[in-house]
Amino acid sequence: MILAIVWDAFEALVLPRTASRSFRPARVFYRTTWPAWTAIAYLLGRGQRRENFLAIFGPLSFLVLMACWAVALMVGFAMVQWGLGSHLNVPRGTSGFWADLYMSGTTLFTLGIGDVTPNGAVARALTVVEAGVGFGFLALVIGYLPVLYQGFSRREVNISLLDARAGSPPSAGELLLRHAGDMAGLEALLRDWERWAAELMESHLSYPVLLYFRSQHEHQSWLGALTAILDASALVMVGVDGGPARQARLTFAMARHAVVDLAQATGVAPRAPDPDRLPPEDFLSLRSHLIQHGVMLKDGTIAETTLAALRGLYEPYVGRMAARLHLTLPPWRSPVDEADNWRTSAWESGASGITGLSRHDLGDHPDL
Repeated sequence: MILAIVWDAFEALVLPRTASRSFRPARVFYRTTWPAWTAIAYLLGRGQRRENFLAIFGPLSFLVLMACWAVALMVGFAMVQWGLGSHLNVPRGTSGFWADLYMSGTTLFTLGIGDVTPNGAVARALTVVEAGVGFGFLALVIGYLPVLYQGFSRREVNISLLDARAGSPPSAGELLLRHAGDMAGLEALLRDWERWAAELMESHLSYPVLLYFRSQHEHQSWLGALTAILDASALVMVGVDGGPARQARLTFAMARHAVVDLAQATGVAPRAPDPDRLPPEDFLSLRSHLIQHGVMLKDGTIAETTLAALRGLYEPYVGRMAARLHLTLPPWRSPVDEADNWRTSAWESGASGITGLSRHDLGDHPDL
């Protein structure tokens, strides 16, 4: 038990890559607690109340996992002490396994009360080993928290920046629409998101608990943002007049790499989304809408076939991850009546956000 927990903590907190073993205490913990947590969330109803409850799981699960590790270590060392004959100096009237468990707890958490002490060389050596393990365990937990929240913060910055560039929720159609006259800006944005996808893959493979950390704002998620960037890159690769095709290919490759590796770390197998995210009639409507606003998208059967092939490289993965994490994938075209997050507040009512501004006024008034 001691070796299993120590090795599991090493793989989760220190090893900078995803463990490939099928049986791990941490993996069993998340595969058991997450379905139970989501079942309770769905009993609370829909909307923001459910989302707020699901958002608690990520940080809380980390603390509960640390507590489970600590209890397992405490019981494991107590069992070893008990199996060796319980060589302890205990107060009169105190004996049995509970004395070993008390001794293990005070040693693991370095309390040093002194009412129960080891008696004999083996018992003393075991006490020293447990104190060292406990001290190292506490140091790892304390050092792990800042790294965890730094990774979360870096992830959320670009997601928040995407709000004014691609809408809420972000969509490929809205992203291209707002960059209709600024293909250089679109190229710079895709370059930034290529690096973001690489950082996302590195941090979330090293610390899988970040997969369960949800964004702070409504209509935003790391998976939704990544999917919108993949959608936009696929459209540019199919053929946008004057679009940054080369940078779109690079961003698509990096984002798709991240999607596949994170799906494997999550333990989900790819499967085509049902229903289809972009049926043929919706693609024609999206293409017509883009052309009306100055984004010339390539026409013809080859374009549709190419787009379908590109979608097949990532949609089966993002669809299954969205189902597993209970996240919503973004549409290809933003709803007309949906306001950006920056336009809304708790003091303003209505779906249109700020009174007197349409959803595309941002492009006309860059100072807003």
